[in-house]
Formats: sequence, structure tokens, C-alpha cells
Amino acid sequence: MHSRHSGSRFPNPHSFYVPEKIAALNGLSVSTEPGIRQPSSILMIVTGGSGDIQIDGEGCKISVGSVLCCDSTLDIELRPQYELQGVWIEYSVMPLPAESTSPLNSSVPLGSCTSNACALASRLFKAWNEPEAQKPFAVQLLFTELLAELHSTILERADSPLHWLEQALQYIENHFDEDLTRSHMAELAKVSPEHFSRAFRRNTGQTFNSYVTLLRIRRAQQRILTGAPNLTALALEVGYGEGTYLSRKFKQVVGISPTAYQRKSKRIVSLNFNHTASLRAIEVMPLLGVYSAWMESLERVSSAQKLRCEASSATSIYESVAAARPDVIISYALPEESKQLLPLAPLIELPYMQMSWREQFRLIAGIAGRQAQADAWLRRYDELCHDANIRLDRLIGPRGTAIVWEFGEESAYCFSSSYGHGSQIIYGDLGFKPPLSLTGKGLISKGYVETSIEGIADYPADHIFITSGPSSPQGEMRFNTLLHSSRWLELDAVRNTQVYHLNEPELFYGFDPLSSLAQLKLLMQHLIS
Repeated sequence: MHSRHSGSRFPNPHSFYVPEKIAALNGLSVSTEPGIRQPSSILMIVTGGSGDIQIDGEGCKISVGSVLCCDSTLDIELRPQYELQGVWIEYSVMPLPAESTSPLNSSVPLGSCTSNACALASRLFKAWNEPEAQKPFAVQLLFTELLAELHSTILERADSPLHWLEQALQYIENHFDEDLTRSHMAELAKVSPEHFSRAFRRNTGQTFNSYVTLLRIRRAQQRILTGAPNLTALALEVGYGEGTYLSRKFKQVVGISPTAYQRKSKRIVSLNFNHTASLRAIEVMPLLGVYSAWMESLERVSSAQKLRCEASSATSIYESVAAARPDVIISYALPEESKQLLPLAPLIELPYMQMSWREQFRLIAGIAGRQAQADAWLRRYDELCHDANIRLDRLIGPRGTAIVWEFGEESAYCFSSSYGHGSQIIYGDLGFKPPLSLTGKGLISKGYVETSIEGIADYPADHIFITSGPSSPQGEMRFNTLLHSSRWLELDAVRNTQVYHLNEPELFYGFDPLSSLAQLKLLMQHLIS
């Protein structure tokens, strides 16, 4: 009996896609270890920062949302520039007939993906590096979901009558620092120059030349705000031959020269409350900012200065930011928002959970021209930490272990110092250590550990901090049952009265200077009482 596909020149319709390597995006290339079967395909997704990539000798730019889907035979070299973050995946198609390949692979391998694909890639990376015994199929599920998301995006764009324009826009974003012409882009898109111009302006609201100029000037502004080279070097970096020409174009778009822009007091919009808090710590009031409920309890802010991103549509956010006419926008790396806000101002994207609050604070202070104030603030904070450690040395001596718990509806979470939630204080500033029971559970690579409400008793520590209780009636019942159970009552921290119920979820959700200072003071109050 023969398969009805036997001898067919088409790939097996029931092929499976097996990940063989998933790693952080840090200049990796295809595995070439002797005796190791080579994967058939590569998938790369950029989730933060920017850089350059060379594919078979052809160089182009990559940034948040860039995705590479290609055959593993291509020669690939990464050159990170600004906090490049992402996921590198090598995978194979099985079974592997001679003609079989991944349906994602394309003759134009570099494209863009959705923010959902970026999120899936990050979750996949965590599941791969820290497998959980109770979730044996997490990698397979996430990898399949990621492939399906990317394939759906490819099909949607292929069916779109303006698919060629999307490819052209992506090409321009990757090559804006090169000598681009309308004729060359029309040739690549296989349309006439006239049709290219009409479609481009109808869908972007700008001419081709104006759009390229905007991309170059926005990159120049980003570099000026984060420590640019001299004007001549900056001009070459963004695609102009000399500094005087960059200066002229810069003034046409921004209204002032690069030097004046660098010196002026910036009108800032902050799209995240952590960044708003960083600005307030150095006494800068953003034109528009997102404020947490805890921050609003500290100071009165007019409704005209508040931006509520969570409850607003993309259109209303755009309109609010446009009305503010900012010089710079600060946000975490969000690919969709970046493209929408590009016409308004340069967007400084901070890689999510890749920078400590101190690093974010210093970068934001540099943008606002308040480096000296930030350094002074951090010196005072370090003095408080020093005094706190002297007091703890006298009271409890060697720190021992500690764990910080936060509850959801049905689960409990503890965090590493890179995730905040008070752990940056406990582990980073006060010298406690995570309990050994967290070793291998993902606290370092993933940044957090999730367990059931009852499961927190399986992670004993010398000190237990609970920043918030369960958020549902059922969760509260389960937590109260746990507190009266023998498993809980036998913990050393419970018997030594070293369990601290803080119940300040809004405060401990912050990962910024103001929140960290308040968290330090509250933690010390409980530790020394």
C-alpha cells in the first residue's frame, strides 16, 4: 500500500516544525557544531532596541517588530547598536523531504510582525530556558502559536492589494540611511513611479521624499537625545553626506538646528507611569504623562496632564499627544505605537524589563537635561540604603533568605530584582537572597515564578513579604485556609513572626525612583518593628 502522496513533488502536508535552539538575540548565528544536524530554518524576532543585520552580504536596519524568516543556508551577521533585544530560533521541518521547507521562509526574508508575535516570542524564550514540570507542552504550544501568528500575518499581507506598499515601507525603514530614490523603490515594487507616488501619499499622507527625510531626522533626534556623535558622523549615520546638509534638513522638520534642539528644555510626553515617576523625581512635569493610582495620591495633577493609555483607543492617544506637540515621547518598546507616533516626535523606546530602574532613570534624566539632579537623587537614595543596612546589621545580622509574594485571582507570583515589585530593594539594596527552593524555577531567566495560592508554602524563606492579597473572593478563601494550615504554621518565617503583610499593590507595582524610595521605607518599617 502506497501513500497517495508518494512520489509527489510537494512537501508532506503533515510536516511538523521542531525548535532546536532558542536563544537571546545577541549576535548569534546558525549552529555549526560538528556532528550536529543542521536546522532547516531560522526565525528571529526583535522585541527591543535597534541594530544592523547582514543577510548574504546585504545590510539593512532592524528595530522593534523586525522579523527574519529564512533558510538556514543564508549567511547572517548581527550588529547590535541600541539595546538590541529579541529571540533567535533555529528549527527543522520533519519529516524532511528534499523539497520541504518552512512556509514562513520567503525570498524577501526580513519583514515586520505584530506586537502579539513579539509577546509570544518572549514567552517562548522563557518557556524554553526554564521548563516547568507541570507544563510539559508549553514550548510546543507557544512555538505553534507563534508560527501560526506569523503565517497569518504573511497571508493577510499577501492578500492585501497594497501588499507591495507594505513591503516598500518596511524596506525604507530598513534602508533609510542609504541612497533611496522613488524610481528605485517603484522598480522594486514592480509598479510605475507615478502609481508608487500616488499610493504612497494616499496611504501615508506624505510624499516619498518627505517620509524618508522624516525617518532620518527622527533617528538623528533619538541619537542626539541619547548621546550622539559629532554632526558630521551623525549625518553619515542617518544617510546624509555632510553635517551642514543634515542641519538644514533638521531645521526644516524640527524648526530649530540640531545644536539648539540638544540644548533646549524638552517638552516630554511619557506613555508609562514608571517613566512619569522618573521625571517627577527630578522635578520635571511632563506635558502628558501616565500616572498610577499611588502616584496620584502623592500630588494633584490636572486632568489635562493625564494620559490614560489603558482605557484609550490608539486614535485618541494619537490625538492627545499631537495636541501636546512634544519634543520627545518616552515609552517602553511597542512596535505598533512607534509607527503611529512617528510623525509627532522622536520616540525613545526603553527595552521592557531589560534595564534596571536606575538605568532607566539616568537615561530619562539625560533626555530631560537633568543628569546632575538624577545623580544627586541617587546619591541620597544610596545613603538611605547604607543607613538601612547598618540598622539591619545590628538588628538581624546576616540577612538570610527572603521572598516577595503578590497575588492574582487564582495564582501567586514572586519576582527577581529585574522585575521590581519590591524585589529590587530586598535583593539589590538590602542584601537578602532568594530561597534555594527557587533555584531552577526560572526566577533568574524569566524574572518571576508563578504558583498556586497554596503553593507559596513550598517556598520557605527566613522572611516572607506579601505585597497584596488575592483579588477574588475565592482566592481570599483559599489564602485564609492556607494561613491556618499546618504547612504554613510550621514555616520558620511564621514561627519567628517574620511574615510581613504589606497590602500595598499599587505602590509595589512601580519600578522607578519614587516607588523604590517608598518601598524601601515601608520594607524597613516592617523589618525593624
